[in-house]
Amino acid sequence: MAEDLYVPKEASKAKKYESLIPQLKALTEDEPDLIANMANIAAALKEVFNFFWVGFYRVVDDLLVLGPFQGPVACTRISYGKGVCGTSWKESKTQIVPNVDEFQGHIACSSLSKSEIVVPLLKDGSVKAVLDVDSDILENFDETDARFLEKIVALLNF
Repeated sequence: MAEDLYVPKEASKAKKYESLIPQLKALTEDEPDLIANMANIAAALKEVFNFFWVGFYRVVDDLLVLGPFQGPVACTRISYGKGVCGTSWKESKTQIVPNVDEFQGHIACSSLSKSEIVVPLLKDGSVKAVLDVDSDILENFDETDARFLEKIVALLNF
C-alpha cells in the first residue's frame, strides 16, 4: 500500500484516530519487518497530528535504544526507569505527562517539548519497545490519545 493517508483535517482527535487505525492496519498487516512498520506508524502520526516528535525506543539488552522516529534529533539511549520512556518501561503502562517540566527526572532531549505520552509495546508480559510522542503544547495528551495509541502499537507484530 503506497497511497496517501486520508484523515479529515477538521475532525476531532478521536475521529482522526478512528480514521487512521484501519489505514495503519492495512499498511502493517502484510509487512513482517518491525522497523519498517514502526517507521510508517511514526510518520503517519506525525503527519496526521503534527506532533513535535514521534518515535520508538526498542529494548536492547538493558537500555531503550532509539528506533524509527519523525522530528528533531533525539536521545539515543535511555536507562530503565529513567525519564518518561524509562518509567513506562519499568511500570509496563502508558504514561501521560501534561507538563514535562513537572515530571521528576524528565530527560530533556529538546527544550521545546512541553507534554508527552509514552505507550509500552508488550509481548508475553514484557516491554519490547515504547512509542514516545512529544508535543510543543502543554497538556496536549489525554485518555483519548492513550486509548488509541495503545490500539496502534498493538498493530505491531513481534
